[in-house]
Amino acid sequence: MELKRIARLARAGDRVLTWFAGFLVLLMLLYGGYSLWDTNNVMNGGFISDELLHYKPTGTNDCARLQDLMAKNPDVVGWVTIDGTNIDYPFVQGKDNQEYLNKNVLGESAVSGAVFLDTRNSRAMTDPYNLLYAHHMDNGAMFGDVDRFLDRGFFDLHRTGTLYTKDGAFRLRIVAVCSFAASDDIIFGPGNLDQASMQTLLTHISQTAVHENMDDVGPDARIIALSTCSDKTNGRRALLAEIL
Repeated sequence: MELKRIARLARAGDRVLTWFAGFLVLLMLLYGGYSLWDTNNVMNGGFISDELLHYKPTGTNDCARLQDLMAKNPDVVGWVTIDGTNIDYPFVQGKDNQEYLNKNVLGESAVSGAVFLDTRNSRAMTDPYNLLYAHHMDNGAMFGDVDRFLDRGFFDLHRTGTLYTKDGAFRLRIVAVCSFAASDDIIFGPGNLDQASMQTLLTHISQTAVHENMDDVGPDARIIALSTCSDKTNGRRALLAEIL
């Protein structure tokens, strides 16, 4: 009898262990599924939505749509497009350079953040050197496509873009793609630079460029930089264009 009781207890213990193991497997599957869903949601959330595309200016002198977006969020400054890439976004300027790291262009919570203008720059985009920031997304969203310009062939074939502000549209001419450290005070020193400071910036860009075509870019030029993280610790990359 004692042996039968022990056997029954053993079988009961096996059933409990089997149930517990099955429960753990189910939890792991649920967690894995949620993680995949969450990752996919974050990645896709970095691309421009149909709702926001409605506000993209349609021509060189038609910025009424952009002004409608500005009415929804007064922090909106403009729209930047780099032809042949996923870089096609409105951008904002917050009260500091951290505000829009985890907020979208409408001010809503978003892991992918928004494209934003450095707070040291003028909202009018009239500074000689203007600096935009955005997260680096591996799927090419936000400023993830900056990496594509590291390929010389891609750099040579994709040299244009457009900057839209409340004052109209301005063509962009891609002049360089650079890799540099997060502590680079020259790259991260935008604003109303004088000609001597602009010449220092242009020389530094040439020295840090992976690829460049800056022979005809002088200190009286207006430059916009699109900065994002790189895969190196404390590394940064930037695509630089002349505002024409």
